[in-house]
Amino acid sequence: MKSHERFRLRLSVSDKTEGRSVVVFAFIANVVVAIAKTVAAVLTGSSSMRTEAVHSWVDVGNEGFVVAATRAARRSADELHPMGYGRASYVWSMFASIGTLAGGAVVGVWQGIRQLSEPEGGGHYAIGYVVLAVSFLLEGGSFVQTLRQTRKDADKFGRGLFEYVLATSNSPLRAVFAEDLTALIALVAAALGMLLHQLTGSPVYDAIGSIVIGVLMAIAAVIMISGNARYLSGRSLDPTERAQVLALIRALPEVSRVTFLYTEFIGPLRYVIMAGVGIAGDHGQAELATILRTLERKLMQQEYVGLVIMTLATADDADLE
Repeated sequence: MKSHERFRLRLSVSDKTEGRSVVVFAFIANVVVAIAKTVAAVLTGSSSMRTEAVHSWVDVGNEGFVVAATRAARRSADELHPMGYGRASYVWSMFASIGTLAGGAVVGVWQGIRQLSEPEGGGHYAIGYVVLAVSFLLEGGSFVQTLRQTRKDADKFGRGLFEYVLATSNSPLRAVFAEDLTALIALVAAALGMLLHQLTGSPVYDAIGSIVIGVLMAIAAVIMISGNARYLSGRSLDPTERAQVLALIRALPEVSRVTFLYTEFIGPLRYVIMAGVGIAGDHGQAELATILRTLERKLMQQEYVGLVIMTLATADDADLE
């Protein structure tokens, strides 16, 4: 059996549909919001609104990277990539993170500083408030979709919501969650900046709103970059998950001991298992090879297991504790 033929990409129809709907809804919402914010930024002259317009256009571009990441994660293994293309999703997600940092955070802070040094008047505030309110509804709808999927996955793994977002190997989901949450907070910051500018006549508040939005985007970008870097560099299962895998192997009736265990994520919600095992009973070489391949196939029936490679332990290899 060729190594890439052992690889199984198991995504149910519901998982594919839910994941795709989250991305599509977020993309449509971002395009509509970006157009509305751009028009409002021109009419109001608000620094916060200009930053919000840039923010939304950056999110529109990032959705393209998220789609590419999602598609890459679903590509099946082949001769050149026997473990599949899952890690490519982290590369595309990294591009989205860098886009958020360079295209949104830097521009937002620069807009705010420019407003502080060269104050501009504002106007047509009602239009700005309407656009921000509609944007909040659209972004909120997108976030509800993302939140529903994220909470479902977090419950499945027995983790808290934010703990799961920070730790998950599902980089496209983390990117959309971070973008949507940041967008909602940024909208509130923009509204407060405009409101205080209108009430006091001082553009300083509008400038501060713009800077706050830029800083929020920088924080989101750093979180996404850190998460993608961990999985690109090769991240193993955490101790609890590794212990579960070890128990799963030891539960196989053919296995008498486990002398070696290596795990590593090879894509979103997909990991590889390499193990050295002792086989109970006396068997010939051909029979042992057949048993090992059978055990590999059994383990690969487990959800999230992408590839299993098992070797035969020697007589003097110690059992893992």
